[in-house]
Amino acid sequence: MIDLPAAVVSAATPAATSATTPAATPAATSAIPGWHLALRSIFRGTPVWAFRAGMFFIQGSETKRMNVDPLPGVRATNNIDYVGDGHASHHLDVLAPEARGAGSDPLPVYVYFHGGGWTSGDKSTVTKYCAHQAAEGVVVVNVNYRKAGRFQMNHLIEDAEEAVHWVHENIGRFGGDPSRVVLGGDSAGGHIAALFTASSSNGELREHLGMPVTPRFGRVQGLVLHCSAVDLTELFDKAPILSKNFVRLLHPRGLRVGAASRSLRAAATYLSPIEWVSPEHPEVFVSTSERDYFYASNLRFITRLRAALVPVETLIFDREHRNARHTWQQNYRFAESQTVYERLTEFIKRVTAPVTASVSLPAATV
Repeated sequence: MIDLPAAVVSAATPAATSATTPAATPAATSAIPGWHLALRSIFRGTPVWAFRAGMFFIQGSETKRMNVDPLPGVRATNNIDYVGDGHASHHLDVLAPEARGAGSDPLPVYVYFHGGGWTSGDKSTVTKYCAHQAAEGVVVVNVNYRKAGRFQMNHLIEDAEEAVHWVHENIGRFGGDPSRVVLGGDSAGGHIAALFTASSSNGELREHLGMPVTPRFGRVQGLVLHCSAVDLTELFDKAPILSKNFVRLLHPRGLRVGAASRSLRAAATYLSPIEWVSPEHPEVFVSTSERDYFYASNLRFITRLRAALVPVETLIFDREHRNARHTWQQNYRFAESQTVYERLTEFIKRVTAPVTASVSLPAATV
C-alpha cells in the first residue's frame, strides 16, 4: 500500500488537513502504459457507444464470475420496487444476516450503488460484495437506478433520493436502523452516491438537479467510494479515460440549466462531487490504487475533503498490487479485496456507532 502521510484519519484535525498529497498525483499518469496514453490522446477518451458495447459483452460473465459460491448465513429479499411505479430499474435487494433473535438491536445500514459508466451495469454484479458486509452484521441495500442515455443525472440522483427515502421508511422491517445509514458505490455508482451526498446540504446543487429544496431523508453517517469518478473535469485532460461527451450525456436538460448546458466545462463542475465539498459532509472512506483510472482525481478529492476538515479514511494500493485494477473490490478472490471488506466493515460500524456521553456529576457536599 502507498505510504501517505496520515493516510488513515478518523478525526478532522489540523494534522489531517495538512496531510494532503499533491506530490503523489503525477504517479497516476506515470502508471498508465504509454500505448494506452497515446490511444487516449488520439481519441480523446473512450466514446460513449464503445463503452456501452464493452459493458454489454462483459456484464453477463462478470455477474457469474463475481457471485460463485454464495455466502451462507445471509438472507436476501430481492427486487423490491422502491418507488412503486413498476419501472424495471426501480428495484433494490436487501441482504441481512440470518439467525437474529427477537428483540435484537437494529443493525447499521449500507446502501450501495453499482458502477457501469452511468449507462450500464446492474446490482447483480455486486451481490456477493454486499453479502460480505451482511455476513459481518450490516443490513445492505443493493440499488438499481435508471441509466444515462434515456435519462440524465437529475433522474439518477432522484432515484438515489427515492432509495434512501425508502430505507428510512422501511428498513426497520429487515432489522436495520434508519438512523445509522452509510452510502457507497464503485466507479459511476460512487459518483452517484457522492453527488447525492453533496446535494443533501447544498441548495444550489439541489436546484440545479431539479430536486426539492428539503431532502426526503435523514442525515447519513458516512460515504464509501471505491475507484469512484469524483471529478468529471478530468475528462478535459490531455488523455482522459472517457470522452467528454459523457458530460453532455449526463447533464440535466431544460431551461433551468441553460447556462451550464452552453459550456461543457461548466456542466462538468455541476456533475463533480469534488466541487461541492463542505464542512457538513459526512465522514468518507476512499479505496483506490495507482492502477485505477480515477486515481489522480481520488487523491484530489481526499485533499479537498481534508481542506474542509471532513474526516476521511483511505486505503490506497501502489502499482505493485497487480490485482488492484479499477473496481477490483468486487472480486472476493483477491487478497486486496479482503482487506477492503475488513476495513469497510470497521468503517461502517464506527461511523454509525451510537453516541454515548458520560456525564460527570458534582461531588456531594456533606
